Amino acid sequence: MGMAVSIDIRDDLANDALIDVLDWLRHVDETFSTHKPDSPISRFGTGDATLDEMSEEIVTVLELCDDLCEDTGGAFNAYVVPAPNGSHFDPSGVVKGWAIERAAEILESHGARNFCINAGGDVAVRGSAGPGAAWRIGIRHPDQPTKSAAVVAAVGRLAVATSATYERGAHIIDPSTGEPTADLASVTIVGPDLTFADAYATAVFVMGVNGLDWLVENHPDYAAFIITRDDTALSTSNFAAHRIS
Repeated sequence: MGMAVSIDIRDDLANDALIDVLDWLRHVDETFSTHKPDSPISRFGTGDATLDEMSEEIVTVLELCDDLCEDTGGAFNAYVVPAPNGSHFDPSGVVKGWAIERAAEILESHGARNFCINAGGDVAVRGSAGPGAAWRIGIRHPDQPTKSAAVVAAVGRLAVATSATYERGAHIIDPSTGEPTADLASVTIVGPDLTFADAYATAVFVMGVNGLDWLVENHPDYAAFIITRDDTALSTSNFAAHRIS
């Protein structure tokens, strides 16, 4: 998926648990990578394969993309994103979060209760980092790489996803213009499921500051923290419940 994935497990587990997670992530990469021209999702995006040729798993993700496009009023639209394979279909904005949530479920099926999966800055946690200790997740400052703009404390089930320009430049496409948008410097979404936190981060980035109101009105179980181009930090009121600094 073009990123580093770290897995921190605080329980005693057999090696099979980690092997199953890594096998799953490799499968996701082989299936959904738009960097690989022969992956099923690339063949679908370029028109070399039809929907009827796609697996049930891929159809599920395609339906998820459709639902998110409707939910966000088109701010999340996988069908207008320039992809490395030359097409304009790239579902990576939801596939990453979806894949990591499934990875968390695999660990849980093996009996893991306390762990953190970090996929390129998008994080899914369960349980705690230790007795009475929350997981601490730093949100990188977009202009100062060694500084955290905020720190989130997580206990139990929580997801933290960030969309920003500091790694890949202005790469988030505004579907209404077909051009990259850079009105915001970063958007972080906190909530119960990384599948949706990841997609909502993209959508709010496209919506700009108005995305805060959209999230509050439509998904009050998710919180947002944004930094504008002039370094102004704004958030939904429920973000304070997650923030410790």
